[in-house]
Amino acid sequence: MIKRVFIDGGAGTTGLVIRERLAERDDIQLNILPEALRKSPEARKEMLNEADIAFFCLPDAAAIEAAGWCKNPNTVIIDTSTAHRCDNDWTYGFPELSDSEGGKLRHQIRISKRIANPGCHASGFIALTAPLIQAGFLPADAMLTCFSLTGYSGGGRKMIEEYESVSGDSQGLPEPYASPRQYGLSQNHKHLPEMVKLAGLKCAPVFCPVVASFKRGMEVTVPLFADQLAKERGNSTDTALGVIQEIYADYYKGSIVHFNPEGSENGFLAAGKMAGQDDMEIAVFGNEERILLTARFDNLGKGACGAAIQNMNLVLGVEETTGLVL
Repeated sequence: MIKRVFIDGGAGTTGLVIRERLAERDDIQLNILPEALRKSPEARKEMLNEADIAFFCLPDAAAIEAAGWCKNPNTVIIDTSTAHRCDNDWTYGFPELSDSEGGKLRHQIRISKRIANPGCHASGFIALTAPLIQAGFLPADAMLTCFSLTGYSGGGRKMIEEYESVSGDSQGLPEPYASPRQYGLSQNHKHLPEMVKLAGLKCAPVFCPVVASFKRGMEVTVPLFADQLAKERGNSTDTALGVIQEIYADYYKGSIVHFNPEGSENGFLAAGKMAGQDDMEIAVFGNEERILLTARFDNLGKGACGAAIQNMNLVLGVEETTGLVL
């Protein structure tokens, strides 16, 4: 049966990419409002309540308001905003994560009517830290730092226009666009609450997001001192690096989040390596004193649109990777 899909906020970057990707599917019907009605509350309400699945690609306040409009008990909402990621009434849309009972969140997503799509930076941080905390190898009270490098498309339409209007293509840019720019300097970034909650931490990490002059791609790094890790490592000969590698390989076995034992490209990590793809690559580097946990993915792939489509696939009961680029 063909399912009806509505994208509320389809003119933004995330909405446009989801719409473009779904236009190629023959198992869904995209219900699109004409431009004149795109911002009409009544038209949006009607379309929302007629949909089998609705994607919210809206600012937080608008997403909260729109969620209240949905009276159809059968409509599944996948919200790509920050609004509901820490709401216990919504399922966090990261299928590869384990829940409190040891099962994977994909099982909850399949039956959920309210799904909160993860944030891009948060996806990498949680993917790196949650398995170690759940295994008891990284203490929940660990004081962590997270460095995250993103392409400028992560800033949405306005930032894309800023970068691409200066020279037409983001190349040969003048300052301040030519060099990487750190932001979130007040340590109040909107992803921090979900990073803490979903990783299972007791306090927020020092978070250092950086935007650079490439369009798509994300590289998240969490540095660790070996002294922060549990002293018991199974085998007395097991190294900290070896234990982490085993945890990741087992935790993400068979999923689109995959552990890469090789890791780098001749000692370098290119932040744009996964651009255009919907999977995520996890790797571990360092020595027996200082360790680097790294996650690479596309900020518009596993960091946004690809994740939303993966969640939709689970709801529809089709192969999880349908329509994804892997």
